[in-house]
Amino acid sequence: MKFIELHERLRIETWRRIDQGVLSSSLLARQTGLAQAHISNFLHRRRRLSLPAMDRLLLAQAIGVEDLSPARLPPSVDVERESLDVVPIVSQNVAMTAPLIAARAVLDTIHLPSGWLTSFPARRAVSRRSWERFVGVRITAAQALPMDPVLRIGSIVVLDRHYNSLVPCRPPFPNLYGVRAGSQLLFRHVTFDSSRLVLRPRALAYPIELIELASQEAPSDLIVGRVCLCISEI
Repeated sequence: MKFIELHERLRIETWRRIDQGVLSSSLLARQTGLAQAHISNFLHRRRRLSLPAMDRLLLAQAIGVEDLSPARLPPSVDVERESLDVVPIVSQNVAMTAPLIAARAVLDTIHLPSGWLTSFPARRAVSRRSWERFVGVRITAAQALPMDPVLRIGSIVVLDRHYNSLVPCRPPFPNLYGVRAGSQLLFRHVTFDSSRLVLRPRALAYPIELIELASQEAPSDLIVGRVCLCISEI
């Protein structure tokens, strides 16, 4: 078996284990000592692993060359993987401030059916034109509880950063937004009143909050994006 064929079969087998839920890119990075960005580049065919790096991956996952023979690998795995869209999971600060997502900022990834995200309409400010559109963030209990049961503790929220308009996406239902409040990211229904953003929780036990806009600020400057998906890991 040639090196390039072995490399590709190892990539396919790694994706298969991720699909089964027994492995993640972050776990693989810890097991091998390789940077998670390097693992991601390997999985998405952006870079090849060196021979020492391949050895570390094979050893970490107890994979032998015989396990990578054509008879041992499901033929549909790579075809299915190529039909998926990848959303990076990043820190909340990166989601709020970084137009482009550097490989080193990616903590993990979410895989969704190809073309599914493009079904969402975009309503972006001109300043967001160059921003990468979809990012995922993990939310805390303090962020989830005001919007319970729409958001759940420990969930991953996918933000559409090309939707920072206050126009409802599916009227009469209100949009749920990620909003930058100082250094914090809040999740609320949002309206605009005079020079203030009005942040409305779903749970009655939590108060309505007001954010005063600076003289040169627009609502779209503080709206990080519309919540288009919430994935519970529980």
